[in-house]
Amino acid sequence: MEKIVEQTLLYDFYGELLTEHQRQVYEDVVFNDLSLSEAAEERGISRQGVHDLIRRCDKTLKEYERKLGLVEKFLKTREMAEEIHRLAMEYKKTEDRELVFQIEELSVKISRL
Repeated sequence: MEKIVEQTLLYDFYGELLTEHQRQVYEDVVFNDLSLSEAAEERGISRQGVHDLIRRCDKTLKEYERKLGLVEKFLKTREMAEEIHRLAMEYKKTEDRELVFQIEELSVKISRL
């Protein structure tokens, strides 16, 4: 997964678990595209401090994901929902009853995540 996509997903799921200061600096650098120097100047800390904070936040967010797995579950669910949609469109065209069974199987898998 591309780094910025990974950071965005991890932040979306676990960002509220960071401190307000961590969230502000992380958002400045990762989402608002401020340089480390710009973020440091804005927050009154050193460039190295911003760099270290971003690395710690990335590590913390990845650790939350390792323990809770919410992003992985979300991605699997989204993938299966897309497959259900594809199968439903196929069924609409062909009325192949086998597709209904495939949709039901995917629905059960999603409910078990």
